[in-house]
Amino acid sequence: MSKIICIANQKGGVGKTTTAVNLSASLAAANRKTLLIDADAQGNSTSGLGIERMRYEKANFYHAMIGQASLESVIVQTALPNLDIIASNQDLIGMEIEFVYLENRESRLRQLLKNLDRPYEFIIIDCPPSLGFMTVNALVAADTLIVPLQCEYYALEGLGHLLNTVKLVKANLNPQLALGGILLTMFDPRNTLSHRVTEDVRKHLGGKVFQTVIPRNVRLSESPSHGLPIILYDIKSRGAIAYMELAQEILRGER
Repeated sequence: MSKIICIANQKGGVGKTTTAVNLSASLAAANRKTLLIDADAQGNSTSGLGIERMRYEKANFYHAMIGQASLESVIVQTALPNLDIIASNQDLIGMEIEFVYLENRESRLRQLLKNLDRPYEFIIIDCPPSLGFMTVNALVAADTLIVPLQCEYYALEGLGHLLNTVKLVKANLNPQLALGGILLTMFDPRNTLSHRVTEDVRKHLGGKVFQTVIPRNVRLSESPSHGLPIILYDIKSRGAIAYMELAQEILRGER
């Protein structure tokens, strides 16, 4: 049975897509069959794995969500063995309006995943930077939630809104949903603020925070422009090592 992990934060620029792409790649590199679902209309996970968005403009995540294609039919193989992706593009933008009168619209993705025949060990969902329709669908479908949190000023701002949304989803739509962990990102060891934010987050959230911390890393920032996860772009970089450590922390069952 697949473990479904939703990666969400309504704030943009916190390393959400970077985490979705590189955690998926690191799990695949550990010989775990993994599916990455790009549920963000910006399609950054899609391009970050070297998939041409325009090539799949008539067969992508949107078409599966509206019932024009099966989820299985829009799965695309990536350059990394054990890693597949469901691509997305700007077609997703209008979905909230299109689904406004649909019954059980918050459970659409969960139903699609229930009908998926392929045996994935992990399914990672990259959410848009909002608490709208797609993020709620991902939370309803997921077993656990990972929240990337940047080591910068106002890091905790908005986290309460996300956790309240999780409580509502858990109470009304998905009782099994658990907080898999808070992932500290963009950590700069030379920056006093990064250390202070890390200490504050661990103080307030304790065991909910991953031991792994993702550093601010030039190679990690460069890799999406080459359409490669960091382990294929520069496996010796600090960013690659951090995401492989995160994958191992998850595989050990600590989250």
